Amino acid sequence: MTAAPPALLVPPAAFAPALNTERAFAFVGERLWLDFINSDVLRGIDALRDFDTMISWLEAASLVDNERGSGMRRRAREQPSGAAAALVDARRIRTSLRILAERGTATNTAEQVRSDALGEINRVLGRSAGTRRVERRSDGSYARTFVPVGDAFAGLMIPIVESAADALILGELPRVRRCADMRCARVFFDSTKNGRRRWCDMATCGNRAKAARHRQKLRQTAD
Repeated sequence: MTAAPPALLVPPAAFAPALNTERAFAFVGERLWLDFINSDVLRGIDALRDFDTMISWLEAASLVDNERGSGMRRRAREQPSGAAAALVDARRIRTSLRILAERGTATNTAEQVRSDALGEINRVLGRSAGTRRVERRSDGSYARTFVPVGDAFAGLMIPIVESAADALILGELPRVRRCADMRCARVFFDSTKNGRRRWCDMATCGNRAKAARHRQKLRQTAD
């Protein structure tokens, strides 16, 4: 009997059309690899919950256009085992990059963490062949793209690991922060001049902290 495709490739029928990527995904990390890390903590929607949602995130991040996204979903239906392997690999990469973001400058672990991340980055870069291009977006801006040859799934993570590689090359890790809200696991690049950015997003975590301080002040005044 032929085995059914893995369940992780078949989201509920109502999910795909209901997913509003503009609301579901937020890009506040200021670096692609950090936004990818944050894809697991966005309003309860994990971008790697299944292959279809992963493609939706890549589309929202402007890494995959609609035509290629449709092609990747079609290929996933034709080659479910390949899509399942790509999803598992993406989760592995995200875990490795989160460790790099959160512990890449820690006193006792930085060297080993960076070495492990470098190995993961080179693993992904080394297994893929393709063409790098610069393409014009619909809004008139330009972006680098990677068009894989051979295994279509293999190139999906290339732009993300290249972004992480840039962070190592440019020495950006000391400016990578985790949101100061203990309930938030988002990470971001602090591009402020004074290096004192605390919140991933003022509209969410920043406002919550401001409201909490206000409530605390009111309680103290009442006492």
